[in-house]
Amino acid sequence: MAGNSQRRGARRGAGTKKGAVVGSGGQRRRGLEGKGPTPPAEARKGHPAQRRAAAASRAAAAKRPGRARGETPELLVGRNPVVEALRARVPSTALYVAQGIEADERVAESVKRAADRGVPVLEVGRSELDRMTGGVLHQGIGLQVPPYSYAHLGDVLSRAVESPDPALLVALDGVTDPRNLGAVVRSAAAFGAHGVIVPERRATPMTATAWRTSAGAAARLPVARVTNLVRALKEAQQAGLLVVGLDADGDVPLDDLEAAADPLLLVVGSEGRGLSRLVGETCDLRVSIPMTAATESLNAGVAAAVTLAEVARRRRARSG
Repeated sequence: MAGNSQRRGARRGAGTKKGAVVGSGGQRRRGLEGKGPTPPAEARKGHPAQRRAAAASRAAAAKRPGRARGETPELLVGRNPVVEALRARVPSTALYVAQGIEADERVAESVKRAADRGVPVLEVGRSELDRMTGGVLHQGIGLQVPPYSYAHLGDVLSRAVESPDPALLVALDGVTDPRNLGAVVRSAAAFGAHGVIVPERRATPMTATAWRTSAGAAARLPVARVTNLVRALKEAQQAGLLVVGLDADGDVPLDDLEAAADPLLLVVGSEGRGLSRLVGETCDLRVSIPMTAATESLNAGVAAAVTLAEVARRRRARSG
């Protein structure tokens, strides 16, 4: 009650077990101690200068070569996709295996291949793997794949132009299926192309699925990602390459492509709409693949493989 602090015996002495209550408990002494130098404005949380610095850092990271804006590591899941990715030597940073799963030969092979390559093998709870995958069916295993490191367009053009063989590049216009991208990369590497060009917007990036479909070719052949495909095609033209677009209504049948032995950039459109208008107008030549009337179109991967095989055949015949 009020006034008890003045009651006889209410104040503990210095020798009592809990110590004296008289005094500030060191608060006054600590208050006299300095807190060190004031941090710069950029380091003070909530300060406008700190927010500007953070925004500048994010912008610089987005412009860093080799990585597109907004890309993050990808988690590839499922026993077949994971073991196939490891067989194709897709770059990986970690292999996650759920605790207590019934391991089969695919899981055992995945663990062995990851360990042989020095990829950390981490055992996690099934609920944790569920959280990491967002509820996607993972079969108790997941492979973390870092964002793909893209080449610069200028470097790819230089590689093609400086090659002792005639330059050969492949560009994709509006291809959204990563399996088609991987198939094109694989065919491009098989038939002597010097690189692949993909647009940043309305197109698939080089995902783990594309890596896997390329059967390791993505590790040997540079892939450049550009913000403006039409501008990239014009740069190739300035470098001396003939830009040839695949078009079902093209003016020249593939069988009559006499320019196959010249420096080329082959543009492959999507199966649904083909080449976009501006890309089609930028092409120097539009080529069609002869097919029976019953077949309307080929997917991008098959169309690129057919055309690249014919280009390679003509080049061999010219050199022979």
